Parts: sequence; C-alpha cells; structure tokens
Amino acid sequence: MKTANRLRFPVMAALVFVGMAFALAQNEQRAWLAGDSHIHSHWSPGYDRTQNPPEPIVGGDGIYSTPTNAEKAKQYGLTWMVTTDHGGPNHSKLNLMHAYAELQESRKAVPEMLQFYGMEFNMPAMDHHTLIIPNTPDEWKVLFNIESQFDKNESWPTDPTRDSEAAATKALVYMSSLRRLPVLFANHPSRSATAVGQYGLDEPREFRSNNDVAPDVYRGMEGAPGHQAEGLAPDGTQKRDEAGQPTGNRGAYGNDRARTFGGFDQMTARLGGLWDSMLGEGRRFWIVATSDSHANFADPLKPGSDFWPGQYQKTYVMARRNYDDILDSLRDGRIFVVAGDLVRELDVTASIPGRTAGMGERLKAAKGTDVRVEIRFRVPAGKNANGDNPRVNHVDLIVGDVRGPVENRNLDYNETTRVFARFTDKNTRCNGDGCEMSAIVPKLDRNIYLRVRGTSTADLEPPMDTKGENPWTDLWFYSNPVFVETK
Repeated sequence: MKTANRLRFPVMAALVFVGMAFALAQNEQRAWLAGDSHIHSHWSPGYDRTQNPPEPIVGGDGIYSTPTNAEKAKQYGLTWMVTTDHGGPNHSKLNLMHAYAELQESRKAVPEMLQFYGMEFNMPAMDHHTLIIPNTPDEWKVLFNIESQFDKNESWPTDPTRDSEAAATKALVYMSSLRRLPVLFANHPSRSATAVGQYGLDEPREFRSNNDVAPDVYRGMEGAPGHQAEGLAPDGTQKRDEAGQPTGNRGAYGNDRARTFGGFDQMTARLGGLWDSMLGEGRRFWIVATSDSHANFADPLKPGSDFWPGQYQKTYVMARRNYDDILDSLRDGRIFVVAGDLVRELDVTASIPGRTAGMGERLKAAKGTDVRVEIRFRVPAGKNANGDNPRVNHVDLIVGDVRGPVENRNLDYNETTRVFARFTDKNTRCNGDGCEMSAIVPKLDRNIYLRVRGTSTADLEPPMDTKGENPWTDLWFYSNPVFVETK
C-alpha cells in the first residue's frame, strides 16, 4: 500500500503537468509559420544498377545532410520542414536505418526547427508525391510500412503490379486506416505535360479518384514546384549554353510548350483551370510551394538548380508552433504560398454579421446575403535573400461557383471563375508594413469559393515563363480558398 502511494502521487503530478502543457499549447495563439514540405538530403541516393540488387549511392542525387538542410531552413526564416527523400529499390530499409537516424540527430542539433519525417513517395500510376507522417513515437514504423508495401519503385526485381491505379487505391485505403492520418500532396504535377492542357503522368481524373478514396489524406498539390533556380548561374546571372543562349526552365519543366507560369504549375496558375475546376466541385484540395532542394544553384563544388529551403519560396500555415497543429493546418487548408518574400502574412476572410471564415473554412449564409471579403497582408521589414525589397503591384480577388461533382472526370476548367476585384494602390489602404482592402459580393444566390493572388509584376495574368528567366523578377503569392455556402 505504501509503495502504491509513493507511485501514485508522482504519476498524478506528471498527468497534471502533461494536462497543463497541453492546455497551454491549445491556448497559444495561432500565427503564420513559414515552412517547406519538399526537401531532399543525401539519403535520396543514386543507384549502381550494375549490381543485383542495385546498390544505393549516398549523395548520388540529394547532396546535403539533414542537419545542413535544417540550419539553412532556419537561416531563411522557416519554422518547420519535411524531409522527403525519394524511394528506390529496397529504399525503405535505407530510410529506416540511416535517414531516420540522421533526422533524429538533426532534431537535437537544430531544435528550433520542427522537422517532420516523410518521403517523396513514388505514387503508383502517377508522378512523385510528398508524404508527411504525423510526429509520433512510431513514425519510423508508419513510414516503413507504407514505403515497403506501396512505393512503386521499392520492389526488386521490379513488380509491375505496384505501378497501377489499383495499387494507388490500395495504398490510399491503407493510409486512411491508420490511427493518425498522414497527408499527401502531388509534386510538380505538370512537369511531364506536353502542352497546356495536355497532361502526362498526373491526370485530373487521378486527382479526383484519389481525393474520393482518401479525402482526409489526399489533400492537394504543389502549386509552385521547386527547382526554380534552374536558369541561374552560380553567380546569380543568367545561365547560358555554349552558344550563348539562355538555358534552364523554372521548376525543371523541360517541355517548352508546358513551362510554368510565374513560377507556378499550369494546373494552379491558369485562371479557371484544373485547380479551379476541383474547387468548383467543392473539393478541399490545397496548394503548397516548395524548394525541392537537392543541390543549391550557387554550390561551389556541385551547383544544382535549387534554392535552399525558404530562400525563395515559402509555404505559410496558420498554426500553433507544434507538429500536430501544423499538420492539421496543411490538411485543413490554412495555407498561403509566396515567392521571394513578397509578403509575410496574408489573411483572407469572408463574413456576414456574426460569422467569419478564413482560408480552408466555410461560411454559411442565407441566399440574398451580402458577403464582405477582407484581404490583409504584411510585407517583410528587410530585404529578401536576393537583396531586394519587392513591392506588391496588385492583388486579385478571384471568385468561382461551386456546383458539385462533374461527370467528366478529366475536366480541367471552371468557366465561372473570374477576377471579381483587382486592387492597386488606388483602392488599397496601407499603414507601415500592413495593407488591407475589401469588397462586397452582393446578394449571393449560389455556392462560391474565394481565393486571392498577388504579384510584383504588372501582368494581369501570369504569362508562360521564358527560358533562363530570373525568378526574382517575377514574384507571386496565392491564398488557398474560402468557401461560402448559401442555404
């Protein structure tokens, strides 16, 4: 009995302490936290395929350690990051034994950086996807089980049955059965496209099918891919080939008929395009922006086509500074993305008397109600990583109708999407580093979504990027949507 009493009070005290810590974490105010969901380390290997099975070559693709990536992410203003080493033959064991061990060391070495465990998942029947694992004591087991069973490049000898839409469905069903759900985002979704509207490895119907199977797991895509420095020489000037011609496409989008638009994938950047088509169904399908860092463009030993995490693009989440809330924000769409530190905060709200909704949320309003939309942003106090103080030229409020599921599963347009209001210096209120603007959507009689984009350029629509373009001169930011439902 005395032994039991001696144990009871420390246990009770510990429980009280845990409860207080949880309450404090829940009471902490959410804020915009910058991060990067797609980062490679040297555990993204190359392979010696003269061996059987192929022998991984550490540093054969990504070249930096996880602690180096974390230090650079901290230097460039990030709060969170995701390690996303890509798979290959038997990579699940390499990931478990080496990449995860280094991640644990990195968390100790750079404790200020919240570092998620994840991978660049070779999605069956599709291109690469970012897989983010919840931060739990068994995160190592969760990722090992997913990668070993479902990554299409894991098996050796190659198993064609792992690269099918049926295999993708099986993987998503499994992920949806887990006690703590991961999050999946499609990476560089139009990098394999052959022209505008002519897609490659990732087709609209696949996004819809995957989102139907696992709506709480399959949550979006890279609106802006990494590899944005492909057109830059190590000294920051324009990269040129031997003939003196500009070379390198932003995002490593190699087909000259299907480049990026303002650094953004055509699925996001085209007004009324694929993303708007999915939002027009009411799908909760979000966009992120990443570095896809493998090798920095200015690396003196092995220059690549990438910026460091946070050096050029950032994904901001409205969250408390903990793993759970950041992952919830990524799942729930409390997200905006920006290039070149054009803005550091962005709030978009829709409201009626007594009710307000922000990014990723829904506002319910009676038919015939006027909906007020307010947009606020703040600009950084100092210069960006290129030494510039970029300025917002204009901001667009974009509105589209939500009409429910479509019959054509490959539909990639929403003809109702339009720029509802454009804000310039003339109709924007600024004070110090903050600016705000507003509009009224009058007498709303249908379901809609609202989203916002802004740019440093005078372009009313982002044009297709040119070969060798300097990304620092063409900056955009995009919000995720707010939904308004009438009844």
